[in-house]
Amino acid sequence: MKVGASYQNGCEFAVWVPLLDQVAVEIVDASGEATGLLPMDKDERGYWHTKASDLRAGTLYRYQIAGEDGELESWPDPASRYQPQGVHGPSEVIDHSEYQWQDQSWRGIRLPDYIIYELHIGTFTEEGTFEAAIARLKDLVDLGITAVEIMPVAQFPGDRNWGYDGVFPYAVQNSYGGPTGLKKLVDACHQHGLAAIMDVVYNHLGPEGNYTGKYGPYTTPRYQTPWGDAINFDDSYSDGVRNFFIENAISWLRDYHFDALRLDAVHAIYDFGAKHFLQELAEKVDAFNDDHAYRTYLIAESDLNDPRLVRPVVQGGYQLDSQWSDDFHHALHTRLTGEIIGYYSDFTSLEMLASAVQERFAYSGQYSPFRRRNHGSPALDLPSYRFVVCNQNHDQVGNRMTGDRFTSLISFDGLKLAAGMTLLSPFIPLLFMGEEYGEKAPFLYFVDHGDQDLLESVRQGRKEEFRAFHSEGTPPDPASPDTMKKSTLSWPTDSTTQLTEEQQILYRFYKNLLKIRRDCQIMNISHHPEIKAEHTNDVLFYTRKKENGDLICLANFGEKTEQVELPLGNQTWHQKLNSAAPEWSVSGDAHADDDLPKTISPQDASTLAIPSLSIVLYQADPQA
Repeated sequence: MKVGASYQNGCEFAVWVPLLDQVAVEIVDASGEATGLLPMDKDERGYWHTKASDLRAGTLYRYQIAGEDGELESWPDPASRYQPQGVHGPSEVIDHSEYQWQDQSWRGIRLPDYIIYELHIGTFTEEGTFEAAIARLKDLVDLGITAVEIMPVAQFPGDRNWGYDGVFPYAVQNSYGGPTGLKKLVDACHQHGLAAIMDVVYNHLGPEGNYTGKYGPYTTPRYQTPWGDAINFDDSYSDGVRNFFIENAISWLRDYHFDALRLDAVHAIYDFGAKHFLQELAEKVDAFNDDHAYRTYLIAESDLNDPRLVRPVVQGGYQLDSQWSDDFHHALHTRLTGEIIGYYSDFTSLEMLASAVQERFAYSGQYSPFRRRNHGSPALDLPSYRFVVCNQNHDQVGNRMTGDRFTSLISFDGLKLAAGMTLLSPFIPLLFMGEEYGEKAPFLYFVDHGDQDLLESVRQGRKEEFRAFHSEGTPPDPASPDTMKKSTLSWPTDSTTQLTEEQQILYRFYKNLLKIRRDCQIMNISHHPEIKAEHTNDVLFYTRKKENGDLICLANFGEKTEQVELPLGNQTWHQKLNSAAPEWSVSGDAHADDDLPKTISPQDASTLAIPSLSIVLYQADPQA
C-alpha cells in the first residue's frame, strides 16, 4: 500500500489514520492559508484515499483531521515527499517522473566489491548541499572508493543535524537541496561508477516535528528505547506502521535509485512477532529486485553480534545482505589509543582484534565484563562480505566530547597501521570522510531545534553522557552554528597543494592500499577456514588462503621492532606493502625502514624484523 501523495496524471493521496472518522486533504498556499478541501474515503484497513486529477506537482497541502473531541486540526503528511518550509510547514506534491535520469546503463556493483565512504552532506563541503558534493566524486573515484554512504537526509528540524533526528522519513532535507538535488547526486555517483547508499532510521523518529502520533499508533509503550517509546512493529495496528517503513525503503530504491540502504541501529527495532520486520523488509526488497535492473542491498548497523541478521530465512535468519562488526573497530581503537573506558574495557588484549579478523566477532558468546553477561553468537559459517568494518565512523568520532578523529589521538604511524588493518581485512571496509588524508577538523554533534526547552535538554543530556565516561570539560554547544562549521572538511577540491606533507603521504598511502586491495583481490569472498589470525603481545599476523596467491599480513602495535617467525612454507613471497618504508614516511624521519626483503624464497630465513607501529603484507606466488 503506497502512502503519501503519488503523482501521475493527477495526484492520489493515501494516509493511514485507523482510529479516527474524518480526514480530508487541505490544499494551502505558500502562506499556509487553506484554498481548498478534498474529502477522503476510508477503507477497511484504516487507509484514507482520494484522487485529484487537476492538481499540479508543487501543490502544498496538509491533512485535516477531526480528533477524538471532534475538533479539526491540520498537520503535514507523515509520508510527505518534501517539506519546503521545514518540519512544521505544509507538505509538497512531488512528481518523481519529472527528473530525467542519466544512469540507464548503470548495473550496480557486487556487494563484495564495496569500499564505502561515509559522508555527511552538511559538512562534506563548505556549501553543504547535494550538488556541491558532486564536484568531489571524482576525487573519491581517484582514491579507489566504490560506494558512497550518505548519512540520513530525511527532513529534520532546522538546517543543522547529523540526520538521526529526522521526522519525515520520505522527505528529503530542504536545506541540502531537496529531492532534485539528491537525485542529481545519486545520478552523478552512477556516472562516476560509484554505488550510492542511503542511511535510513527505522528505530525511532526525532523529537521535534514528529506528528505521526496525530495519525495513529506509530509507537508503542511496550518497549522503551533511548529515544522513548519504540516504533510499533508488533503491537496493535502495527501492520500500518510496518507498511509505512517498508514503502519508505522501496521509495529510496525506486524513486532515488539508491543501490543499498544502511539500516541504523537495528538492535533498537523491537519486534517479537512471528515474522520480524527486518525479514519482511528483506523479502519486499528481494521482490523489488526481481523487476529491477540490478540488485540492491540492505546493510544493518547492529551491536548485537547476531548472525541471524544475515543468515538465510531457511536457517532462521532475516536474510539481510551485510551487517557491521563493531568489535573490529573497538579492538583496533583500544589497541592504538590505550583507551579502556566504557565498552572499550572489553577489548584490552590484541586477542580481541585477532578474533574479530578470524571469527567475524570478538565476542561470539563469551562473557563480556562490560555488559556483565555473555555476548554474541558464532558467525563462522558466514562469508567475509557479510560484515562491514571501519577504524572511524560518525558515531565513534562524533560521540566523543570534542569530536576527536584519530589524527588527534594517535601518531602518523598509527594512522597508517589503522588504515592497513581496515583496508587489508577480508571484510567490506568503510572510511569516514576525511580520514584518507588525516583531516584535522573534529566531527562534533550538532542540532538546530526550534524548541528552546528541547535544546537545553540536549545540552544537559550531552553533559551527563560525558560525565558517565569521566570526561572533563564542557561539550561544545550542539546548537551553535560554529559547532557544525568547525566540523566541515578542510581539504581542497582540485589539488593536494594545501595539504601538509604528512597529509599528502597519508592520502597516497590510502590510495596505494586500495590499489593493493584490488590487485591482490582481497575483496574476493573468503570463508572462515581460509583465514587464520594469531598474535603475540604486540604483533598480530593473519594468513589467508587464496587461489591467486596466499597472503600474510603482519601488524606490529608495539613501540619497538619485533622479530616474527613466519609460516612461509615451500612458497616464494613478494612484498606488497611496508608502511614503514621511506616512501610512506615524512622527510627526515629517522625511523623509516626499508630493510624488509622484497622477495622471500623457501631457502631464506623465515624470521622478519617488523618495525614498530607498522603493517606489512606479503603475497605468495600462485600455487601450481
